[in-house]
Amino acid sequence: NSRKIAPLGLRLLAVRAISGATSFAPPLRSIATKTRGISAMSTNHDLVVDPFCHRQFRPLPASEGYAGAIFDMDVAEFEDYVNAFYVSGASLVDGYAPFCKHLFVPNVLPDGGGFWSDICVGALPITESPDGNFRFLRSAYEARTPQELPVLSRWFPRESVGALPTATWLDVILYSREQIDIENGAMGNDSGSRSPWGIVSVKGQDVDFELPMQPITVMRNALGAEHGGSGVELKRKSYMEAIDYWKDHAVVK
Repeated sequence: NSRKIAPLGLRLLAVRAISGATSFAPPLRSIATKTRGISAMSTNHDLVVDPFCHRQFRPLPASEGYAGAIFDMDVAEFEDYVNAFYVSGASLVDGYAPFCKHLFVPNVLPDGGGFWSDICVGALPITESPDGNFRFLRSAYEARTPQELPVLSRWFPRESVGALPTATWLDVILYSREQIDIENGAMGNDSGSRSPWGIVSVKGQDVDFELPMQPITVMRNALGAEHGGSGVELKRKSYMEAIDYWKDHAVVK
C-alpha cells in the first residue's frame, strides 16, 4: 500500500535506520503524554516550528482554510522527529541567503515500514496535450498573511488533478533567529522562541535537494520585510533558473 502511514512509535524510532547514524537517541517526549498543539519541549530544540508555519499543522487553528501541505500531527511530534534526525548527524544545506538553510528529511521508512507522514508532492508538471492538465490552472492575487503584499499566483486545484504521489522527502526550510526577528519586527509579530533556527515552511517532494523558489516569491522577497519579503536582492541568474523550472510546473493546493 503506497499510502501506508507507519504507527507513531515506529515513526519516532525509525530515524536511526533512515539516517544510518550510530549515536541516535529516540525523542524524549513520551508517546503516552503526547499533547495536541504545541509542546512545552519545543524550546529545547534547535529547530522549532515558527508560528508562520502553524498553518501546516491541522490541530492548530491557523491551518483552517490553508490549501497547502498540512500534517495530521501536532507540532511537538514533528519537531521531535526533525530534531532527532538533525542531531544524528544530518547536515543543513545552504539556501537562497545566508540566513536560510534546508534540512532534507526522509519521509519513507526502511524495510517496508511505510511513509512517516501522508504529505504529498506539492507541484506537478504542466501538460499541454489535448487532454492535459493545463486547462485546470487557476490564478489569483494572494497574500499569505494579512500584512503581506498580494502577488499573482497560479496553481492546480487539488480536486482537479486526482491522487498525488506521497512525498519521499520533506524539505524543511529554516530561517535564522536573527532573520525571523527582523521580519517579525516589520510585521509587529513575536515568535516567542529563542531557538537558533525557525522552521518557516515544509515542502513535500521526491528529491533530496532544493527546488527553485517560485519567481513571484523571489520578487516579493526583494521588496523587503515591510511587504512580507526577506529583503534579499533579486539576482537575475537565480531568477531565470526559477523561471526555467516553474514555466513547466505549478503548485497543487
